[in-house]
Amino acid sequence: MFGPIITEITEILGTNLNAADKLKAVCRLLKSKVSYYNWVGFYAVDKEKADELVLISFEGEPTEHVRIPFGKGICGQAASLQRVFVVQDVSKEANYLSCSSKVKSEIVIPIFRNNLIVGELDIDSHIASPFTLHDEKYLTIIAELVSELL
Repeated sequence: MFGPIITEITEILGTNLNAADKLKAVCRLLKSKVSYYNWVGFYAVDKEKADELVLISFEGEPTEHVRIPFGKGICGQAASLQRVFVVQDVSKEANYLSCSSKVKSEIVIPIFRNNLIVGELDIDSHIASPFTLHDEKYLTIIAELVSELL
């Protein structure tokens, strides 16, 4: 499933679109191609407040979490620890920031450039336990592909 998606993302990145439109197109593609990806978004590390994430592009229901401090919620934890977080059941996570009562699980992939965290790819699902090592592997590749856009 992910091979053709990686090809399409590579094509998007090769277009003349600006960075914001490329990220929006990647969000739209992932949400439309993977049935259990119900919300897909990119957060960037704030250039002035280096310990805060800022939502820069997403597909799905709007969220109030447009700024997230490092350490807060799954995204903040992934940023501060600089590692992938997979939460198969958000109801069991004490530090979860709820975006919607529909969300049952979440995966967050840090995005690095020159060995520094510059952002994250965040995906929510309305299904419990949908994420596999396959998701993690390909989403990490996608994070590497888009790293120059952040």
